[in-house]
Amino acid sequence: MNSSAHAARRVLAASLLASVAALAAGCSSGGSGAPTATVTVTKSGSGVTAPASTTPTTPASTTPAAPAECTTAGLHVAVGSSQGAAGTIYYNIDFTNTSSSSCILQGYPGVSLVSAGSTAGSQIGSDAKRNSATTASPITVPPGQTAHAVLAIAQAGAFTGSKCHPVTAHWLKVFPPDQTVAAYVSFTTQTCASTSVPTMHITTISAGA
Repeated sequence: MNSSAHAARRVLAASLLASVAALAAGCSSGGSGAPTATVTVTKSGSGVTAPASTTPTTPASTTPAAPAECTTAGLHVAVGSSQGAAGTIYYNIDFTNTSSSSCILQGYPGVSLVSAGSTAGSQIGSDAKRNSATTASPITVPPGQTAHAVLAIAQAGAFTGSKCHPVTAHWLKVFPPDQTVAAYVSFTTQTCASTSVPTMHITTISAGA
């Protein structure tokens, strides 16, 4: 082998060694991979959650219940003042509240004359007819207070005997408005036994005695 060929091989070998060295250096420097990004987390506040604000609620106003209707058991029924005019006598029928709470009376009481003050008593004549000239309105009766209706009784002597058949009654049978239990009041008057003669009329309940 001549000297020129030998020199060429030495140059080629040196070039290969240089290339290998450069490749090794590149691999060692890149072995850690891509650079890692640094993330900074910032916390704000104290970490305590404030309670949600609430609006105070005002209790709904309640309307007191209206008084109940007066019952017969809670009333004292009596005949009050009277006055006469043109053959008719007018009597106050008083309803006094004997219960411990207010109650309401509204409308017409039912009134008739009977022969005895008990359920055994029989009615005499016709019952009191309603006076349509008065208007029914609710009357609140506090404990111990009184309301009234006006009972008009025509005198039996104003009618002829053949139509009236006069008799003496000794009791009033009174039903307070909307009640099915009657109160009996001792009361003596002359009346007509005939139911064809309208001897009595009753007004609606009014305030006071």
